[in-house]
This record gives sequence, C-alpha cells and structure tokens, in this order.
Amino acid sequence: QLQRDLEEVKELLTRATRKRLRDVLMAEKHKLELEIKNQPLPKPKDVMEEEKSSLGGYTVKINNYGWDQSEKFIKIYISLSGVQKLPAENVQVNFTERSFDLLVKNLNGKNYTMTFNNLLKPISVEGSSRKIKTDTILVMCKKKKEEKWECLTQVEKESKEKEKAAYDTSDPSEGLMNLLKKMYAEGDDEMKRTINKAWVESREKQSKGDIPMDF
Repeated sequence: QLQRDLEEVKELLTRATRKRLRDVLMAEKHKLELEIKNQPLPKPKDVMEEEKSSLGGYTVKINNYGWDQSEKFIKIYISLSGVQKLPAENVQVNFTERSFDLLVKNLNGKNYTMTFNNLLKPISVEGSSRKIKTDTILVMCKKKKEEKWECLTQVEKESKEKEKAAYDTSDPSEGLMNLLKKMYAEGDDEMKRTINKAWVESREKQSKGDIPMDF
C-alpha cells in the first residue's frame, strides 16, 4: 500500500508546476520513502500465510501421514502422487522451534497444506529440511536434543496420559469402575439405565454373599 502511495506521489510530482505544491509533494515523498525503509521484513510464516490466502485453485488439507525417528531426526512421510514433477519452489516448509507448515502449490490443479503445532519437543529450525521423493515428501525435523520421542505432539501425549490414568490401575476392579464411570458420563439415557440396573443387581448379589468382591 505504501509503495502504491509513493508511486502516485511521484506521478503527481512530474505534473506539478507550482512551487508550493511541489514542496508539499516532496515532503510527502520523503515521508513515504522513510516509512517503506523502516518497515519490518515479513517473517517467513507471514509470507506463507499470505501465499496461502492468494493461492488460486482448490486447497486440500493433508491429514494422512506416517512418521519415524532416528537419533537426530523426526521424519514425517506425506504421500502425494506426482509431487516429484513439481518445481522445487512449489514445495515449501516453514519451521519454528515447535511447529512446521507445509505448502504444496499447483499439484494437478490443487494446492495442499499441512500444519503441525505443539511438537512434543523443540526442533532446530536451521537443521530441519524437506526432501522430495517419488510420490512422497519427507519432512526432516532435526531434534534439538537426541532423545526418543514417544509421540509427535504435546496434544497426543496428554491424550495418552489421560487414557492411561483412566484404565491402567493396579486394582482391576478400580479400572472397571473408571470404565463404567466414563461410559455413564458419555452415554445416553438408555446406557445410564443399563449401568444403574447392573449396579443395583451387583449390590443385591453382594449383600446375599453371592459376590465376594466389590463391583
């Protein structure tokens, strides 16, 4: 926008003949030039977001991928038929310490995007890269610390921990109780009636001495 204003001021300057008007335009020209010079350079992510919004054609969000790891790298494999035929600049990956964005432009008339936020552990932006293979993109995230990752993202880890806390107990009956509580909380009215009935029946049997252990 500033650049356009500057071009317009320059155009007006070529037409202006009165000194006072030329002085005003010159002052505006210097002001605009200074503003343009002092503008911060766009960050790589900003550039990618801008490119995404200006892309023509249909954009597809990639959800399917495979991953593996070595001592130094987390490797994400994305299958895209014919991707090796694209110019290298059409496959862009922007890394931050805990995320990456993939943008594939104009593959068979479509654009493809993938975003990974909240990676489990920090990665080295400088050491990370991408490789284009036959029908596959390989995203190489360089680990900052050489250690095994149990999953890819922080969200996955939290989800696994919640499941483990709910079901992995030393007392089998406690694990069953946790499962029943979860089913009751998430179930419909029919499910709740069924669980309540089972609970009452088990209590009755226990009081008669038929079931020695608590349900």
